[in-house]
This record gives sequence, structure tokens and C-alpha cells, in this order.
Amino acid sequence: MMNYKRYQRVPVMNYPEREWPNKEIQKAPIWCSVDLRDGNQALVEPMVVEEKIEMFNMLVQMGFKEIEIGFPAASQIEFDFLRQLVERRLIPDDVTVQVLTQCRDHLLKRTFESIQGIPKAVVHIYNSTSTLQRDVVFHMDREEIKQIAIDGVDMVKNYMADYDGKVILEYSPESFTGTEMDFALDICNAVQRAWGPTPDNKMIINLPSTVEMTTPNVFADQIEWMSKHLENRESIVLSVHPHNDRGTGVAAAELAMLAGADRVEGTLFGNGERTGNVDILTIAYNMFSQGIDPELEIGDIKKIAEVYERCTKMHIDPRHPYAGKLVFTAFSGSHQDAINKGMHALMERKSEIWQVPYLPIDPSDIGREYEPVVRINSQSGKGGVAFVMDSFFGFKLPRGMHKEFADVIQKIAEKQGEVAPEQIMEEFRIEYLDRKEPYHFRKCKITDFESGDQFTTVAVVTYSNHGETKQFEGVGNGPIDAVKRGLEEELGISIKVLDYSEHALTSGSGAQAASYIHLMDQKTGKVTYGVGISSNITRASLRGIFSAVNRLFGDAE
Repeated sequence: MMNYKRYQRVPVMNYPEREWPNKEIQKAPIWCSVDLRDGNQALVEPMVVEEKIEMFNMLVQMGFKEIEIGFPAASQIEFDFLRQLVERRLIPDDVTVQVLTQCRDHLLKRTFESIQGIPKAVVHIYNSTSTLQRDVVFHMDREEIKQIAIDGVDMVKNYMADYDGKVILEYSPESFTGTEMDFALDICNAVQRAWGPTPDNKMIINLPSTVEMTTPNVFADQIEWMSKHLENRESIVLSVHPHNDRGTGVAAAELAMLAGADRVEGTLFGNGERTGNVDILTIAYNMFSQGIDPELEIGDIKKIAEVYERCTKMHIDPRHPYAGKLVFTAFSGSHQDAINKGMHALMERKSEIWQVPYLPIDPSDIGREYEPVVRINSQSGKGGVAFVMDSFFGFKLPRGMHKEFADVIQKIAEKQGEVAPEQIMEEFRIEYLDRKEPYHFRKCKITDFESGDQFTTVAVVTYSNHGETKQFEGVGNGPIDAVKRGLEEELGISIKVLDYSEHALTSGSGAQAASYIHLMDQKTGKVTYGVGISSNITRASLRGIFSAVNRLFGDAE
């Protein structure tokens, strides 16, 4: 048994007056991408300058107005990247860049050197405040830790004297989730008193779950409590920076927004230390799926993913929400059937509201395609195969035919695994459209005779029987009935047409029609479908009859 007694529950604050559970997300937060700092430092191979510039340009195109571009005092490449942005005039006027630094004099000096020439920048200072780090890392008490933060503010003010732009201060009590709430409040209030924000010149208080330690509801309690107790709240932008150690970073961020967070720091696809940062894209697409404007240009997830994977050299999991290759697929037969019916209902009702089972959003709205929506394997059912035939190739198989053809594909899938749409179509062609042995329909002359109020149809059919050209005549109440009767007499069989349907395959002057004939051998009770296609609907129907006759009697021969 695992030694779970080595671990203890993280203390949870008592906060019965919480209000966030009765709220709903109404609008997008202020987004701040930290891909170029937090995300970059977590890469096996950190991005080089040109890769960082490509990523920065994409973030700008996506609509991010706040972008943390690095820790310029940490390394020369970080410093050089920032200077490249400045010297190449790559920072748009409406984008505020953010730089991170610890509360140390030499680091702040270097940081201010890096941002010279930028009209407005967020200077993000931090120090760790958690109970554990105060004990085992810094060996300091609360007052000593608080003084580090206050000294950091003073140093920022000092270097601002030689800076020709505007500074917005951001302060983070790092490891906030492991900090006592009263101390977190105390140090944040001390920082803002030292800085002096106003409603017109706000500062950012950023509360990071540097390590995700509890369930998202506890984090939301902490954020709401801080939001309600911070001094001068109207002069503060309350920000969160969730990590994903427990796998609940997105939920924690969403609940934090309910609890009063104005701003969210995160990364594309959740890249970051350990299990990663919160995934901004997932939160944004979640909003989109609920009819809320995410205020980001995220309509082409494939392009975003392509740049991300090239620059970070990371791969997106195939099950990653919205972006994964498999997230808009369905292997389950019941799921495939429901998607099929939902798509048909949507088109028939001409609804402007997206409602399709198992597809929370329309894949095409984010640059995905319908082609991979349904994947056929041994677990797939009749609905999935029918959906592929309809969506890819335009064949609207009669309901009774779904299982018959799905059984054909099932046998293939059990041998080889997934069956591609092209192979499904090829098997359909072999089983139905090209089923021309032993009886191959060649041509037919149809003549109608009027007798009072009734018409009689005479069909003269030319066909091949085991390669030998022959001809027969049949009389009936229509072309299908006439050919059926003629075949019965010609071949000595007894058949019954159980069902017949047809539809156009294409439009225009060269349009083709598909015809489906459900036929029964009256001697044995065996039933099957035949399919014919032609630009002439009568010819398509007759080819369907021959297809079905070959399926009923050809196999026996």
C-alpha cells in the first residue's frame, strides 16, 4: 500500500460568507501572456531571439494587450531579445510589455536598462512569502520578508527617475497558495502603500498559485477574501497566475474570475514549469462555447498550434482541449450516430445556434475541419460509417442499409484498426457500385403504354450473364417493376422490392443520382441492398436492382 501518511492536508481557510458560487463569468478578463518568460524558462531548449520574436508577433496578432516578455536581468539572450523589440519597433502602441525581476538592486538596474525606449511597461517584482520557504529557504520572519518587498518598491521608484516612460508596478507574493492569508494581505497592503496607486494609475496585485496545492474552490475562496479585504481596492488590478500541479489550473482560474480576479496570466496550451501554467486558450475557448467574446483572435487554432510547436519544440497532446488532433473525433458508434443526427437536424432547422451532440462547438469556427470528426475503427457503429458516406461522399444511405454496410467495414477494422474514409468508399464501390457479376446491366429501352387511366411499362433490357450478352423483356406498372418481373422470368428467381429511395449526388447539368434498392429473395427470405448511380435516375435505379440481385445470388454461385 502507498504510504499516504507521509502527506498532510493543506490548511483550508474558513470562509462561509463566500459569494462566488452564485456568480457567472460575464466577460473576458485582462489577458497577460507569459509564454516568453514563464513558458520559455520551462523549455528543454529555450527559444532563441528570432523564435521569441516570432512568438511575440503571433501573440500580438492574437490580440494580447499585455505580454510578459522575459526576465531581462537573468541572461544576455533575454536582454538582447527585449532590445531587439525596441530597436526594431516591434511593440505596437496599444501593447504593454511586462518584465520580471526579483527585488534586488542590481537586477532592477539591469531591468530598467532593458526597457529604455518603451513608452509604457509593467515592472513585475516578486518575492516568496510562503510559510515553508520562509522557514527552509530564507530563514526569515514575516517582517523581514515584507521588508524585501517594500525595499523592492523603493528601488523601482529610484530607477524610475532615469526612465523616460511610464511604469505600472506589479507585485506578486510568490507561492501565495502556501502563504497565510493574513500575511498575504499584510504584505500586499504594505506594497501598495509604498507605491501609492490611484484609480487613474492602478497597480497590479498578482496572486500566483506558484504550486497548485488545493482544490479550485479553495483558491476561489482565497481570491475572494483578498479582493474584499485589500485596501484601496479600486486602485488595484487583481491578477491570478495559476499553475497546474493538480491538473485543475483552468478550473482554478475560472473560479478565481468568479471570485473577483480582473486579470489572468497564463500561456498557450499550458506550457510552463512542472505540469505547466494555466492554458489561456482553453479558458478563452470555454468562454466562446458559452457565447462570451473571449476578446482574443483565436479563430485559427491550427496556425496558433503550428507556430507554438515550431518555436517551443513542444508537441500538443492529441487529447488537448480544442487543439488536439482527436478532440473533434468520435470512435464510439453511439456518439457517431448522435453526431450524424445532430448535423442533419441543424441543417434541416437552419438554426443559427450550434447544437450538436458531443461537439460543444463547431470545429470550423476555430479553423478545424469536418473531415476528421468521425474516425472509424472496430468500436465504431453503423451511424459512424453512414456519417462518413454522407459527409465525405454524399451518399445518404437508407437507415436499413446502415448496419449492412457497417458490418463490412467492421470486419476490416478488426483486422487492421482504423479505416480511412477513402478505404470505406472503396469498399462501398466494391460491395455495391461495381457489383456486376454474374449479371451486368448494359442498357434498357423503356416504353409506356396508356390503357384508360392506367399505364403499362415495357422494359427491354440488354445485360451480360457470365460475360455473355443477352436480352429480356419485362412488363410492369413502372420501370422498376417491369425489370424486376423480367429478371424473375429470365433467371428463374422470385424477388420482392421492399424499399426504394433516391437522391441527387451532385448538382448542375452533369448531376448524378444515387438509387438504393432493398431486395428480398422470396424463396430464402434473404435481404440485401443494391446501389446504382447515373446521370439518369431510371438507369441508376436499374443498376441498383442488378447490384442487389448480384449480392443476393452472385455469392451463391
